This record gives sequence, C-alpha cells and structure tokens, in this order.
Amino acid sequence: MLNGTLRLVGAPKRANWDDRIERLARALEESDAVVIGAGAGLSTSAGLTYTGERFQRWFGDFIDRYGFTDMYSGGFHPFGSFEEHWAYWSRCIYCNRYVKAPGSAYDDLLALVRDRDSFVLTTNVDHQFQLAGFDTRRLFYTQGDYGLLQCSVPCHDRTYDNEGTVRAMLAAQGYVEDGAGGLHLPEGVRPRMEVPSDLVPRCPVCGKPMAMNLRSDDTFVEDEGWHRAAGRWADFQRRHERMRVLYLELGVGYNTPVIIKFPFWRAVAGNPRATYACLNLGEAVAPADIERQSILIDGDISAVLAALRDW
Repeated sequence: MLNGTLRLVGAPKRANWDDRIERLARALEESDAVVIGAGAGLSTSAGLTYTGERFQRWFGDFIDRYGFTDMYSGGFHPFGSFEEHWAYWSRCIYCNRYVKAPGSAYDDLLALVRDRDSFVLTTNVDHQFQLAGFDTRRLFYTQGDYGLLQCSVPCHDRTYDNEGTVRAMLAAQGYVEDGAGGLHLPEGVRPRMEVPSDLVPRCPVCGKPMAMNLRSDDTFVEDEGWHRAAGRWADFQRRHERMRVLYLELGVGYNTPVIIKFPFWRAVAGNPRATYACLNLGEAVAPADIERQSILIDGDISAVLAALRDW
C-alpha cells in the first residue's frame, strides 16, 4: 500500500515494553505536535465494556427477555415498539455517553498531552475525551455522537442534544438521581422496559421518528459542528505537514481503517520526521516501509499509558 506490496511487522511481547516506552516517551518529548487516533479499544481499556458485569447491571431485564449477549448487538434488535426501543437505547446512551469511564486511560492521556500542540481524531461516539477535559476545539468525532439525535429520514441536516430526553426516559423506567448528578436503580426495583409514548423523540420539522446521530448508512447527518471539526482537523494537518509529528494510535481495529490507521501510515511514510506509535492489545502492527519510524506496543492501553505517565 505504501510502496507496492504491503508487508506488516508486529510488536514484540511485554518483555520489551521498557525499551519501547522509553522510545515513546522520547518521541513525545521531542515532538512538535501529537495526533491521537482513538478507536474502540481505548474505551474498552478504560472500562467501557459492552459485556460482563456492566452489561448485566444495565440490561439484565433485556438479557432475560431476548438473550442478548452484548450491548452492541442488542442495539440492532427489531423491538416491537418505539417505546421499548428507546427504553433500551436511553440506557445505552446514558451509561456510555454521560457516565465517565471508570478507568484512568483518558485522564492519563490528557496528562501526557495537556501542554502539547495536539489533536484527537476518533471513531468513538462516547465523548470520553470531552468528559476527561480535552479541549473540544481539538476533537473530531468522525462517526457521530451518542449525545445527538437526528431526523431518521433525514429531512434536514441539524442535530439535537439528547441528555434531557435521555434522563427523562430513564426516570420513567424507575432510575433516580444518586446525589452526584448520576442515575441509579434503587435496590430491589425492576426497571420498566418501555418509555411513555410522549417521550419518544420525533423530528420537529417533519414529525418522523428521530434516530441516533451514528454513522451506519447514508442517512448519517454531518451537521455544522461536524464540518467545523473537520475543517479544524484539515487545518491542523496543513500546519504540521513537515514537522516532527507523533501519530499516536490507540485501540484502532480494522472496521474503518481508512479513517485513522491508513491515513496515519501514509502521513508517516511521507514525512521522515514523523513517528508512528501503535498501542493495541493483539493488533500492534505497522507497514515494513515505516518500521524504523514506528513504535509498536502489544499490551493493555491503560497499563501502557500509566507506565508512560510515570516514566
């Protein structure tokens, strides 16, 4: 891909972490700018898991009724009514968008780049960067936002914040304020699996059902905020094209490699002063063409970031 046939090289195992973390710490210190490319693996490492205890705690009733095995696949279920659909999705939105990740990965990452010229490009839709305190003017959420609704048609290109609606939906299911601004289910209470019909969101323009602002097909709305962020990202790239840029890729897989992974590889191949760092459990690879410019660490992202912060 970069020079004819693409040949990938992988990272060594944990025994070599110290050397690679030292190289990464040096690359970070010497960089003129840092570009963070974040995928689902970063949020998973931070504790936003879609299976296990967290899934059981929020969706035990849906698991019992439908046999769902994970939060993600449950979202594609053809529920029998909008009222049930939004009972499920309001919980999914709330626990992934309005609750800060329990782990330290995002906080550690912010500490590492807080005083540096940096930009975040991410396919995640949970806005954990924003909850951790990253500058919103340096974030580009390419695939949408759990916190936004759009017309399902769509009849126009505006999006709408959903926090108030989502909180009202959870309250209607039996969730209550916990005293710190969060919501929880009182002990012994089984939540309702439907929301009132008057809480089902409909487009204020055409009256059709609203949908999540998530890129899954050609109905995804790229609103004014999306285009502003895209413009800032393009400007950042132009201003740093030949500088010492550290491209720090965190937990990016191969579902949408054309958004982060492939552009990072091309940018580093075209700039001999750039460095590519890939932190990913089981998938830390780089093209052989840029092996000398690459730092590959096969391990848990949270553990690596914590070690880097303490270096």
